[in-house]
Amino acid sequence: MKISIPEECMVDPPYFATLRPINCNDGPCWALWKNLRDLKAIFISSAFAIASGEEEPGWEGLFSGFRVRVCKLESIKLTRSARTTQSGVKMMQIVPTLGEGESALSMAVPRPMGWSTVPYSAPQGPDLNGKRTSSLQSPIMLLTGHQSAIYTMKFNPSGTVVASGSHDREIFLWNVQGDCKNFMVLKGHKNAVLDLHWFTDGIQIISASPDKTLRAWDVETGKQIKKMAEHSSYVNSCCPSRRGPPLVVSGSDDGTAKLWDMRQRGAIQTFPDKYQITAVAFSDASDKIFSGGIDNDVKVWDLRKGEVIMTLKGHQDTITGMELSPDGSYLLTNAMDSKLCVWDMRPYAPQNRCVKIMEGLQHNFEKNLLKCSWSPDGSKVTAGSSDRMVYIWDTTSRRILYKLPGHTGSVNEVVFHPSEPIVGSCSSDKQIYLGEI
Repeated sequence: MKISIPEECMVDPPYFATLRPINCNDGPCWALWKNLRDLKAIFISSAFAIASGEEEPGWEGLFSGFRVRVCKLESIKLTRSARTTQSGVKMMQIVPTLGEGESALSMAVPRPMGWSTVPYSAPQGPDLNGKRTSSLQSPIMLLTGHQSAIYTMKFNPSGTVVASGSHDREIFLWNVQGDCKNFMVLKGHKNAVLDLHWFTDGIQIISASPDKTLRAWDVETGKQIKKMAEHSSYVNSCCPSRRGPPLVVSGSDDGTAKLWDMRQRGAIQTFPDKYQITAVAFSDASDKIFSGGIDNDVKVWDLRKGEVIMTLKGHQDTITGMELSPDGSYLLTNAMDSKLCVWDMRPYAPQNRCVKIMEGLQHNFEKNLLKCSWSPDGSKVTAGSSDRMVYIWDTTSRRILYKLPGHTGSVNEVVFHPSEPIVGSCSSDKQIYLGEI
């Protein structure tokens, strides 16, 4: 078997590379995954296909010691086509397109060992004939620049900008259109940025950090406009209200959730809990807040009474993320028991409010606060996972629609674009992917 790779981009061994089957529909197609400290590229092409008539229908091999040439990101364009098998399983193929004048070098690869592959079924969409479904410059865009693990990311309400927060203490703003360039860096936190959200006006961002502060930022000027420093320990989570006054709720390792009014100095209300709070959210009417922590329970607080009016039990480990559905009726939670739970938060709902459980994602020893989110129409949910995969579930059937590889570290958050079929994912590998679905 021969592999054609651009000649001028060369990396010498030793290193490891992995060959995986991507499309076994009408002749196998193999992906060569190459991961280096500074250069990362994926080559998937029919050039990787083994000759027809080989005995193994699918395999994975791990090899070292042979030369592979890896192109810099700007010298390779990724295009995608999708085909559907007779069983209705959609398989995806990413094909590198070389620029003009780029030469190639053929290289021999050792024969692999046997393995089996499990495809994931997905609904047939408008892209089955290779048609583009979004305004992204390429079906998959890789955003690099952070110097450390990326813990959180969000699209702005109009979907034109992505904000990302990292262990490098900085918040990056990226364009979604064109080359997805980083056009602004927000600096001020003294520790990692664990969570961030856009206000509904799309002009301001709120962020939370282990430096014990919340900070508000103006994205037009790049300036910090407010610092909230009343927590006595790490601030793990924050969430702005959807409507009404400009309120923000925060959750901290000091065992409190605090309510902030952006027009006033200091917290306007404190909700004390017995244990560290790792995730918070607002109700749709902004009259209640939800909190989750290391006691595994979701607590519903009434802002007027200042007390817990409901406790949702079901998770078996620390709650790491939560988000309210677009219609405000359901709460999605992610926890270290490796389950996503959907809770019915409508008035007069049955006593057992956990109406759906999604499984497949993983949490590991890193104990990262993996987030979760809804699609704009509420038909899909997604969540971070420590196994380096991006998972997307169908809300109604609870089936895994997509299990997307690419990251080389824990996927800490995955978010849907507000208006286009695009997902964004950020990871401990310091990278962000934007991709069509």
